[in-house]
Amino acid sequence: MIIQSIELSNFRNYEREVFHFHEGTNVLYGDNAQGKTNVLEAIFVGGTTKSHKGSRDREMIRTGEKEAHLRYFIEKREKVFRVEVHMRRGGSKGIAIDGLPIRNSNELLGLSNIVFFSPEDLSIIKDGPEERRRFIDMEMCQLNKAYLFYLTQYKKILKQRNALLKQIQEKRDLRSTLEIWNGQLVEHGSKIIQLREEFVEELNGLMKRKHASLTGGKENVNISYDPNCRQQDFESRLFMEEDRDILMGTTTVGPHRDDMIFLTEDQDLRRYGSQGQKRTAALSLKMAEIEIVERSIGEKPILLLDDVLSELDRNRQNYLLENIKGIQTIITCTGLEEFVKNGINIDRTFEIIRGTSKQNETIKV
Repeated sequence: MIIQSIELSNFRNYEREVFHFHEGTNVLYGDNAQGKTNVLEAIFVGGTTKSHKGSRDREMIRTGEKEAHLRYFIEKREKVFRVEVHMRRGGSKGIAIDGLPIRNSNELLGLSNIVFFSPEDLSIIKDGPEERRRFIDMEMCQLNKAYLFYLTQYKKILKQRNALLKQIQEKRDLRSTLEIWNGQLVEHGSKIIQLREEFVEELNGLMKRKHASLTGGKENVNISYDPNCRQQDFESRLFMEEDRDILMGTTTVGPHRDDMIFLTEDQDLRRYGSQGQKRTAALSLKMAEIEIVERSIGEKPILLLDDVLSELDRNRQNYLLENIKGIQTIITCTGLEEFVKNGINIDRTFEIIRGTSKQNETIKV
């Protein structure tokens, strides 16, 4: 799987620019605040419909413009797909695949598989549970259509149940209708819990191996799924917490409150790990993510690296670059010195200056 090209029109600081990528290593370089990360964001939007930063559509439209367009060509199993994304300041996002509009943006997920690695990925380890749930959901929704369905339905039902809880505060006779929403929430939520447990178990095995290789066997890491409630207990817990839910006007039990725990040497990495240990764990996690994608779909994903080399020491840099051979990779950095110094071949470079790009010659060392 590779991205052949992407065309940006009024996206972030780009008026109009086309990038044609090599199937190997592509490097976007230039000073800070020139628009390098915006290209990676556009690729991620083209593959997942969402910004990796969580930005809203209107925030990605060029200043002074009403609309932005992306045209994205992805090659998968010897077939090329054209994806077009149309963002409007005052309306919903429009998406078409090979010229045919899709009704639901979720239909795009899984067409391309993207692994995005940036310094901000440390937040998966060091920040709150929401970041870890977001990581699980984004990866699983790209790989498992059943999970995508259950999660989409669960979120709709959860929204309806929360609205009903607030109404019950004013109209107590509505309480009997909670049973309907409880049943649907348990039906879809139980599937989510089961699939998350299986995913994290597989991820843990891969990450342990990657981490041991990266640290020369000096450090162990484990990740475990930390569900808010067990699958078999979900229904009874909802019933037990019903009074509290009504009082608070929100659902306090369910997979929307799950977490994932990172341990190193049996200690909570989030609380006790050093910055170096957290960086190593984040790198191991991303390498495991790549392998999970390849196992699931039989193809390597597209890898986006946003200024991560400057955050890693020489050992971690070498490990990363050695393990991404054979994967189409698009990297942002300020300069090419690290590549030349480390003897790393670059298949295509793009110099980014104030929202414009200049494609340069291949660098072989």
